Amino acid sequence: MLLILTMGHFTSSKQPDNPVSLQKIETMIKMMTCKQLGGACDLEFKAETFEEIAALSRAHAQKMIQQKDKVHGEAMQKMQQLMKSPESMKIWMENKRRAFDAL
Repeated sequence: MLLILTMGHFTSSKQPDNPVSLQKIETMIKMMTCKQLGGACDLEFKAETFEEIAALSRAHAQKMIQQKDKVHGEAMQKMQQLMKSPESMKIWMENKRRAFDAL
């Protein structure tokens, strides 16, 4: 029996010379903080993809803005300034994606 154990989901398959085997679909959870993603605090976000972690960060920022959190409001203002330049925003996003990919 072939058994591959790593983090993630398992699927089973039958092979002629190996009646039962478990094959691992590998996933990797990565972590970044609010500050690492342009925010204002050390809250940790965990996700498998950059898109997922960015969505978690946005949802957190929106919640904190609704709660009238001053430091998150200031961080949001900085992001809004950055968004005025599509090229600057593109570079910022590429840098954050590279940081995520490097984890």
